[in-house]
Amino acid sequence: MRDPYEIIKRPVITEKATLQKERENKVTFEVARDANKAEIKEAVERLFNVKVEGVNVMNVRGKRRRLGRLWGKRPDWKKAIVTLKPGYSIDFFEGT
Repeated sequence: MRDPYEIIKRPVITEKATLQKERENKVTFEVARDANKAEIKEAVERLFNVKVEGVNVMNVRGKRRRLGRLWGKRPDWKKAIVTLKPGYSIDFFEGT
């Protein structure tokens, strides 16, 4: 298996992700583009010592942006929404 730090890049912290975490025990991560559901599940379980119930993944297309008269594009990325089993949680801002 690959290193979990190569698979899980960073948590996605938005209003929607925060609400999902509080209400449905779902945590959102940006993951490697070539990672599959089984690798993501194993990486989250090893990194955070939790049990995962399910993983949903989606490819997010980068937005087109302008800088002056030049057009550019943000990179595409992959997002994983991980559902944790009841009784488990992941806290990103401990001690706050």
